[in-house]
Amino acid sequence: MIFNPFRKNPHADAAYAVYNAIVAQSRHPDFYLHYGINDNVTGRFDMIALHLSLVFHRLHEEDEKTKAFAQTLFDLFFKDMDRSLREMGVGDLTVPKKVKKMSELFYGLLGSIKDHFDPRDVDGLTEALSRNLFDPEDPENAKILAYYCFGQLDHLDPQGQIDKGTLNLLPPQEAIKAGGG
Repeated sequence: MIFNPFRKNPHADAAYAVYNAIVAQSRHPDFYLHYGINDNVTGRFDMIALHLSLVFHRLHEEDEKTKAFAQTLFDLFFKDMDRSLREMGVGDLTVPKKVKKMSELFYGLLGSIKDHFDPRDVDGLTEALSRNLFDPEDPENAKILAYYCFGQLDHLDPQGQIDKGTLNLLPPQEAIKAGGG
């Protein structure tokens, strides 16, 4: 087979749809008005990273096709971060360094929270979220977000169409209640 550099990624449209749903959910005003997330570039990045972590957790044990979709979603996230930095006026030589730092922050968040999902460790997830999303640490709001995460994970579990571009997320209040908060 001849390599075709112009062939479209078969997961691109679905990944864009899911990523747009993640960004829309991450921008929900409740996170910034009621749950202590800073309404700035860092806070919005953190919320996108948190929602991506939830989706990746849902997709991590799927088949190869779904893993390829997850990789496309991951690549899209960092292309969007690159584009956003450039729109904010960050210089071409600095963008890769900042994207690398963002990837380290994303992997740090993912690494600190993923082990608390399956055992439904509210205290462990609260501590990890407080350390990673709040400055200074805010255990009260972090606990609310821990319940939010559990509610969203429960809601995501039966969804088998994420890799087809369908992602349904609960409104924050509903997810918190569903997660035990």
